[in-house]
Amino acid sequence: MTNTKMWVLVIGVTVAVGIVAAAETRRRRRRKAIFKEDFGAFVQRFQILPFPQPPPPAAKQTLAGLTFAINDIFELEEHVTGFGNPDWARTHEAAEKTAVTVTALLKNGALCVGKTVIDEFAFGVSGENMHYGAPINPEMPAHVPGGSSSGSAVAVAAELVDFALGTDTTGCIRIPAAFCGLLSYRPSHGAVSMIGVLPNSQSLDTVGWLARDPSILLRVGNALLKLNTVEPRRARCLIFADDLFQLSKVPKQKAEGVISKAIENLSGCKLQDHDTSLNDILILAQHVASNVPSLKGLLDQSTNLQNGTSILKALSSAMVSLQRHEFKTNHEEWVKSVEPKLAPDVSDNVLAAINTTHENLKALYDIRRELRACIKILLKDNGILVIPTVADPPWKLNSKKRGTVESHNRALILSSIASMSGCCQVTIPLGKNDGCPISVSFITFHGGDKFLLDTLLDMYSSLKEQINFVSSPAPLQNTNKNIDDSELLKEKGNAAYKGNQWNKAVNYYSEAIKLNGENATYYSNRAAAYLQLGCFQKAEEDCNKAISLDKKNVKAYMRRGTARESLLFYKDAAQDFKHALVLEPQNKVASDAEKRLRKLMG
Repeated sequence: MTNTKMWVLVIGVTVAVGIVAAAETRRRRRRKAIFKEDFGAFVQRFQILPFPQPPPPAAKQTLAGLTFAINDIFELEEHVTGFGNPDWARTHEAAEKTAVTVTALLKNGALCVGKTVIDEFAFGVSGENMHYGAPINPEMPAHVPGGSSSGSAVAVAAELVDFALGTDTTGCIRIPAAFCGLLSYRPSHGAVSMIGVLPNSQSLDTVGWLARDPSILLRVGNALLKLNTVEPRRARCLIFADDLFQLSKVPKQKAEGVISKAIENLSGCKLQDHDTSLNDILILAQHVASNVPSLKGLLDQSTNLQNGTSILKALSSAMVSLQRHEFKTNHEEWVKSVEPKLAPDVSDNVLAAINTTHENLKALYDIRRELRACIKILLKDNGILVIPTVADPPWKLNSKKRGTVESHNRALILSSIASMSGCCQVTIPLGKNDGCPISVSFITFHGGDKFLLDTLLDMYSSLKEQINFVSSPAPLQNTNKNIDDSELLKEKGNAAYKGNQWNKAVNYYSEAIKLNGENATYYSNRAAAYLQLGCFQKAEEDCNKAISLDKKNVKAYMRRGTARESLLFYKDAAQDFKHALVLEPQNKVASDAEKRLRKLMG
């Protein structure tokens, strides 16, 4: 009887264990389906041991105990470099030498643990690779990780390594850093050796790196940049590029609040706030327009964009043209002979590069030279330019092309400042907004790498403290409902607008809104003044409010369409002009605008 009970007990326990084991297996399979092994970050795992620590009196290796990954664009001795494409790997031999940057990290004591996924040929900003899959963004698993250095960013964000290397041509390190909530660094062009790194576009290519900790970011910088450790620190002036924040979903008030609080106790550091004078709202675009004359020949005259956006869009177009020209020089023969299998978006980029002509080539190199001098004039030797790193939150995986193309274009505008000038840029996460990672970037003059990295290290702990405490200002309280006074202020605003005094007009309309926040005309009129100042995002917000108060406000739809077109949201802009036509079928301005946008969208 006892034996029977014992066998029943054993069988019961075995069945229970089997059920638990089966459930655990299913759970692991589900988890693997969602996250993949190592978040899908790696194309190859291995270990390359660091160089031995030299005997005393040699200094301790500065990266000892740290692990890192490299994306599949760096050469490793006896390894085939894949460049993100199986056909490339198939048609190339193993490398004979290891990239100079990787060797420098190994000499400083770091352990290399593998190669990571990269967009094919380092083209693209999404991080989705048709052949190896998209690495899973640990911050937002249903959304893209950003590219082209997607695997490196995910490996760091998922805490699989302490830091990772990638390359940055048109934002390839900065964009995934922003999407994955990481620190990243793009050094001054030419400051870090590119020997042993496959080229995309030599005039734009840099080695970049990502980390979660600013001290590690700086230690890697010391190893790769050979920084002068005794260089004296200098006073710093931080300048917000207001017009670039207009292109972005990053809330400028939050960014400025966090940064201004963080520098209060930083000796010699000050914030130059352009919001105090709306005349300075386009400071960067105006400065570029005045100091980069070679850009004028590339301005797109076919669109109805405001001047500031046109200048910035021309700069990003120049960057793309330069990239295509140099990619063609580097790889045209291979592409034509092998005819590699490519993802559709990559194929479009490669074909555009291979079919590019050499027109305006001198102007492209002139723009690089002039923009570098332009940034130096603006920042001198103690200034830092603050911009949003990306314009939009990460889009969903496998998104339809139209929306991602517009996001791509806005991302390139922001990336082009450092890429085309060759200046150094650090990306700094500022927490989340509406559940999405947000970040800003600090840019300084070419050669100011130590200055920039020291500034980050000085400020970061204070920045981190402020992220959770700085909140958006409370909305203005609307306590006085005196309609006569608000109407008088509106009329003063109208008079100022007609006299081209748009700053005054904004102030009058704002005072009218304080007295009566339920009048759609006040918001619509203020939007018109904001459009003249180039404050497109503010104009859009005012039009949203006006339309919520008055669904038949044709002027609000027209002005919102203009704002959205200027922000490159062509589809939304076209819808606004269509709505205006429904309300006013004979509106020729709306009709022309809708036709123009339809042509732009193809």
